[in-house]
Amino acid sequence: MRVVLGVAGGIAAYKSALLLRLLREAGHEVRVVPTAAALQFVGAPTWEALSGQPVTTSVFEGTDTVEHVRIGREADLVLVAPATADLMARAAGGLANDLLTATLLTATCPVLMAPAMHTEMWLHAATVANVETLRSRGIHVMDPADGRLTGADSGPGRLPEPGVIFDEALRLLGQAASGSPAGQGDLGGRSLVVSAGGTREPLDPVRFLGNRSSGRQGIAIAVEAAARGADVTLVAANVDAALLPPGVEVVEVETTADLQVAMRARADADVLIMAAAVADYRPATVAEAKVKKSGDGLSIDLVENPDILAGLAREARADQVVVGFAAETGDASGSVLEHGRAKARRKGAALLAVNAVGEGAGFGDVPNAVVILDTQGEVVAEAGGSKADVARGLLDAVVAVLDSRAPVDGPSGLSAAATTLPG
Repeated sequence: MRVVLGVAGGIAAYKSALLLRLLREAGHEVRVVPTAAALQFVGAPTWEALSGQPVTTSVFEGTDTVEHVRIGREADLVLVAPATADLMARAAGGLANDLLTATLLTATCPVLMAPAMHTEMWLHAATVANVETLRSRGIHVMDPADGRLTGADSGPGRLPEPGVIFDEALRLLGQAASGSPAGQGDLGGRSLVVSAGGTREPLDPVRFLGNRSSGRQGIAIAVEAAARGADVTLVAANVDAALLPPGVEVVEVETTADLQVAMRARADADVLIMAAAVADYRPATVAEAKVKKSGDGLSIDLVENPDILAGLAREARADQVVVGFAAETGDASGSVLEHGRAKARRKGAALLAVNAVGEGAGFGDVPNAVVILDTQGEVVAEAGGSKADVARGLLDAVVAVLDSRAPVDGPSGLSAAATTLPG
């Protein structure tokens, strides 16, 4: 989704760089709109490098595209962090004397402000009145944290930690996506478990068999599902801790056996999504000490790992949706889609997302594209773009399956399932 990150001129501006990173890693497109004073603390090159978007502060820049109106209109969320006493006073007064305040005046999406200032400023009657005015207009103003401020000062006025602000931003983005209060999106009230990353099978205490999966696609699914109201658990196989999203329960695993145990322990969820890249084989034996070079080469006996996705699909309830991923490369025996169709019929999952992988595609911080198949291998949807775009397309397909399985009252008060006759 499109987020405008407004940065006002306070010492806490440096923390917004981490907030920007969290938003970007969750798959959101972020445009940073600082005030001129904010650039005294963190320069434009930093914001441009981290966001991949141009940075301007004046309404007289980008006049050919009317940016001072367009930016606010196109946003799904405007987030101001830090929001200084000066910025909130100007926003409460309806001023538009720079690009950020003009954006606030034109935004029709949710607006979130995370204040940061000295205690005396936060408690001053003018600031109290301005915060009350902003909140009365529907702007979400967080309470500042209580702690160390600039110099030796301490008290209320500290910018909330980036992870806390990020969680609140996700909540509001979920409302924007669903048009409903948090927890009441199209996945509201549903439990969802998604695996991410790649399993590792040890050869010895040093080496392992693994794959190239970073876990970014599964993480994007977890973030999008949480934003749409689901109660989400992320089962992460060897994922960089910096990528793990706040606000989502995370269970860390290493091997395919670990992943199977974690998924089966949570198999009562409404939706199970196997986005992790699972090793098909593991070494028959694991050496207790590092295997040394012998000069004669090395042969490794492999045994087949259990098929976690097929097992979950086989044991699924009628009202449950099991989703798998198939990372494929075409070869002489068939195309990516042909291999995917065969796998969809073999696995038995309600949906199978088939994606071509290779250099510059699929794994890692690169775009992705999937064709979503049903149990019979028929195409039901396609999604492509960023990992977040794919997550949205996939979850749209999941919601469609959930809706199709929901009981519908017939004329006699019986559910559609009860009134359907064989044949």
